[in-house]
Amino acid sequence: MNQSIYDFKVKTIDGKEISLSDYKNKVLLIVNVASHCGFTPQYKGLQELYKTYKDKGFEILGFPCNQFGEQEPGTNEDIKQFCSTNYGVTFPLFDKIDVNGENAHPLYKYLKTAKPGFLNESIKWNFTKFLVDRNGNIINRYWSKTTPDSLATDIEKLLNK
Repeated sequence: MNQSIYDFKVKTIDGKEISLSDYKNKVLLIVNVASHCGFTPQYKGLQELYKTYKDKGFEILGFPCNQFGEQEPGTNEDIKQFCSTNYGVTFPLFDKIDVNGENAHPLYKYLKTAKPGFLNESIKWNFTKFLVDRNGNIINRYWSKTTPDSLATDIEKLLNK
């Protein structure tokens, strides 16, 4: 059987295990995030996207990761507090994970295989983004420098399908 994004279970930032099948029929933007990164201000743009499209069937799933320059050293509670206080983040955040290497979360192993990056599969840095349609198909992968506001057109296309 072919694997689907909906086959994966993840832990919320509060430690509750959920299935990604809870997000069926939604357009998803899956992002590995960090609090002490040059791209951290993208939280603002991500939150704007979320506010604009969440009532139309859009979700952002943020996965903190400390694999790049140790830019996410805090606990889940620290991360949650930082995101809420500094950026007013209300989109779902999840347990801190690895996105590369042998301890990479199974979800990220799947994402990287389904949508390899330039030259190879590995995630190059924080704020790499995967856009997923309502049927769980991985439509695109964007690198860290791609700003959240530049994704609006792609998101709207999927929401209007």
